Amino acid sequence: MANTSPAHVWIMRAAFPALALLIMFFHLLPLDTVPRKWAPPDLLVASALAWSLRRPDYLPTVLLAVTLLLADLMFQRPPGLLALLVLLACEYLKPRALSHRDTGFAAEWLSVSLVLTAITVLNRMALALVGVQQAPFGLILIQMILTIAAYPLVVLVSQSILGVRRMSSTELETLGIRL
Repeated sequence: MANTSPAHVWIMRAAFPALALLIMFFHLLPLDTVPRKWAPPDLLVASALAWSLRRPDYLPTVLLAVTLLLADLMFQRPPGLLALLVLLACEYLKPRALSHRDTGFAAEWLSVSLVLTAITVLNRMALALVGVQQAPFGLILIQMILTIAAYPLVVLVSQSILGVRRMSSTELETLGIRL
């Protein structure tokens, strides 16, 4: 059954900001007052990349930009920098969703890993360029590695619980996309 009805697409478009707000809530919840020696994975970025590769029609650019900008403001990061980098990464991956439809998960994971590495390096370089105080390199590296490692789990949750699967041939034909 094709999930291309306008109502279903709009429900899924509302599900992403809801998921993002849930991730932000649990990230900001004060469970421990002692600083950690490791950084947790960035599940919001991993979710944005997974949804962009799996179902680009569920994640319009404006919705993604507003959600990521809100995350920057909530996490007290420089407003717009990481949001712009993740938005550019998602827009880079969206046209490749069709080519990744036929490849295995390993190729998708590799491309997401390369994109996450590029986001991390570009963010660090931009912050260094303007002289913003940054977290230690080890923490940033741990967060990047954990985000890459958590990507399969994010895809599994998105696919099994939220129903964000790769587009089938029937859905592509319904949308008027030829292979």
